[in-house]
Amino acid sequence: LAAITEANLRQDNLAGLFAHPEYHFDDSLFERSLAYIEENRAIAAHARTPAEAWAAFGRLSHAAQDFYSHSNYVALWLERLAPGPSPAGKSTDRRGESLPPIDSIDGLDPALLKHPRLISARVYWPLEALYFIPGLGPLIKLLLPKDSHAWMNLDTPATGPLFPYSIEAAVQRTRAEFERTLAAIGEARGESGVREFQDL
Repeated sequence: LAAITEANLRQDNLAGLFAHPEYHFDDSLFERSLAYIEENRAIAAHARTPAEAWAAFGRLSHAAQDFYSHSNYVALWLERLAPGPSPAGKSTDRRGESLPPIDSIDGLDPALLKHPRLISARVYWPLEALYFIPGLGPLIKLLLPKDSHAWMNLDTPATGPLFPYSIEAAVQRTRAEFERTLAAIGEARGESGVREFQDL
């Protein structure tokens, strides 16, 4: 798990942020990002060592997880539910509308994954870099378009009430990607390869 996590987090290095939008499902490059996931799944399936397979899974899981925090998937899901005014004691969004339970989101909804209005954040350099400087963020955000990473990202709790839904959807997707990766390893290397990948 430590090796997978390290490879996952390393995707946010400077080269990954500047030159590889497919690492993060940015710029609505969905096909390119999906191809990147499959490329890393193939690496995991044919890896010579468990460490090589773990690193590949870390990279592909980063991309899969960022899909939910860098796109409007959660917003489209909530829009489809058409929430109404909040009853007393229920969680609400910024407009006072009630929000459904976090675990009710389906992170693998086929209709939403192919929704005609599904987009992911564009990264507008160099302004996006300035957004992360403490104190400058709110001002820089005002200068950026609504489809920018600064406006669309759900990377931290500070981004608002949709953040927990992006986390839940990402967890669901990670489980699904893990099962797909195990199946690919099993097909390529048999039960022994699956056991090695799981460190059993």
